[in-house]
Amino acid sequence: MDYDVIIAGGGLNGLTLALALDSAGITTVVIDTFAPQESLSPKFDGRSYALSAASQKMLDALGLWEDLVRHAEPMLEIKVSDGAAGETPSPFVMQFGDEDFSQGPMGFMVEDRHLRARLAEAVKASNVTLRSGQTITNQTIHSTHVTVTIDGHRPITAAVLVGADGRNSRTAKTAGLTRTGWNYNQSSLVCAISHEKPHHGIAHQYFMPSGPLAILPLTQNRSGIVWTEQRHVAQNIHSLSDGDYLDILRPRFGDFLGEISLAGSRYIYPLSLSTTHRMIAPRVALVGDAAHAVHPIAGQGLNSGFKDVAALAEVLCDTKRRGQDLGIHTTLAEYQKWRGFDNALLCTATNSFNRIFSNNNPLLRGIRDLGMGLINAAPKLRKNFVATAAGAAGDPPRLLRGEPL
Repeated sequence: MDYDVIIAGGGLNGLTLALALDSAGITTVVIDTFAPQESLSPKFDGRSYALSAASQKMLDALGLWEDLVRHAEPMLEIKVSDGAAGETPSPFVMQFGDEDFSQGPMGFMVEDRHLRARLAEAVKASNVTLRSGQTITNQTIHSTHVTVTIDGHRPITAAVLVGADGRNSRTAKTAGLTRTGWNYNQSSLVCAISHEKPHHGIAHQYFMPSGPLAILPLTQNRSGIVWTEQRHVAQNIHSLSDGDYLDILRPRFGDFLGEISLAGSRYIYPLSLSTTHRMIAPRVALVGDAAHAVHPIAGQGLNSGFKDVAALAEVLCDTKRRGQDLGIHTTLAEYQKWRGFDNALLCTATNSFNRIFSNNNPLLRGIRDLGMGLINAAPKLRKNFVATAAGAAGDPPRLLRGEPL
């Protein structure tokens, strides 16, 4: 075979998996449809990620964090409240801080441009083969290997094909892995803002009637915004001038950070739930959005993908050390067992949270406010909540514990 593993998709999950496998001596090729200049730009485009403490540990274990830390802003406190534009926030809040998570910051905010660039640099310095600007046109499963055909190039073979090619994964469709899901009739408006006052590392999540508004701390008196509205409303807001856009944001945002201005470009993303019924097929495994794309209400999209990466890398590494075929059913079934339930639970939780909180029903508002107040008054519940969000609950893979493969 040409490689041990072929990865379809050179996004954040695909490149991170390739580096994890390379660290364990597993030969890997990444086939990415996009040319490098399409995804790598030093200009800030407004996109950023809330990395959990476990995701940060994995990046550290892979030797990536040392160069990323100067671009990362720790989340030292999280405040969650219910409210509406122009209204005083509900007095019932959930507030999480040092007393709820003793292992350091609960997470870190990192801009897309820095994370993507660091992964690209690491891949370039590794033994991973990266084939950019190429598209897999066919995949064929054999009893002992998988063959993929790349337009204009000779076929290549490997023991396993991993789909890291997003929610419209061609890998999943060709493997017969069916999806379920629905649209939320919501879109997220994503941008970054500069503000007068320091945020002190505090992340805010406001549950508005139309959808959540997240204000996430970035470096240098800036914050990332993920602002959810009904789809037609979001599209109308997105089409406005920068000044009018900010005029609509300000009453939702409040004045607690002083005057605000845009920092970078604005984006809009339609929201939907999309998940496969299974994450594996013969000699095929899926990671990240190729397997499950969820509502951003909990900020767990990339973290969930990184959990997939860590689990799959570990089961493939252990199989390699046993001298077994990486693509045997028992290996991939172990990955499915490890990640399948957790991903189904995340899909259910984010979908339920969105339905409960994205409305202005007085009865539901009363129930959810009371629920947040009760959780906030229970230290054990708060600690369990934070441990789950930080990726420290349960039995995380070695990489998420900061241990090498």
